[in-house]
Amino acid sequence: MNNAQSYYESRFTFNSGRSVVWKAIAEFLNKFTPRNASVLDLGCGYGDFINNISAEHKYAIDLNPDNSQFMNKDVHFFGASVLDKFPIQDESLDIVFASNLLEHFDDGELAIIMSNVKRCLKPGGRFIVMQPNYYYCFREYWDDYTHKKAFSHTAITDFFRSSGLTIEKVIPRFMPFSLKSRLPKSYWLTRFYLNSPIRPFAKQMLVVASK
Repeated sequence: MNNAQSYYESRFTFNSGRSVVWKAIAEFLNKFTPRNASVLDLGCGYGDFINNISAEHKYAIDLNPDNSQFMNKDVHFFGASVLDKFPIQDESLDIVFASNLLEHFDDGELAIIMSNVKRCLKPGGRFIVMQPNYYYCFREYWDDYTHKKAFSHTAITDFFRSSGLTIEKVIPRFMPFSLKSRLPKSYWLTRFYLNSPIRPFAKQMLVVASK
């Protein structure tokens, strides 16, 4: 068993209920995604985002090769590290998406990831990130033994700007910290939540940046 597989078994077990939540999240994010878009999901996990987003071309990268079985047929899956050169042509993507990914890397590794992202994005293409917001989740943040880096909504926007990206949208309180809670996993409840000006328990942020 490799490190990725052991992590999935200890911290990120499969839960079919997540798909309905991600369907609502993907619908919310469609406003940033052209209908004919080419989209890459970094550290795609079980494919909850890439399976639900509307796009013409879908790609996914994850270190755990076993996750290929969870991808829809229209998703091109690559079992690889996000620290390797993405198997994607230069300036061919409209969207790169990452959820709960960047906190698992140190500064040197983040520089590699950002270089890869910028290489693959078209001019004007977007890097969309869902990320724990340390400002709101500092008590539970380090419960994940693989976390290396902590970002607040201010820190990550400064990081993106320093990497040459332009910030389009920042929602400091977007979603709850984890889907492991006892709250019901409901499409309609999630949709209502995301369209509400008040989001109780929200400890993850959403950042949309463009090349």
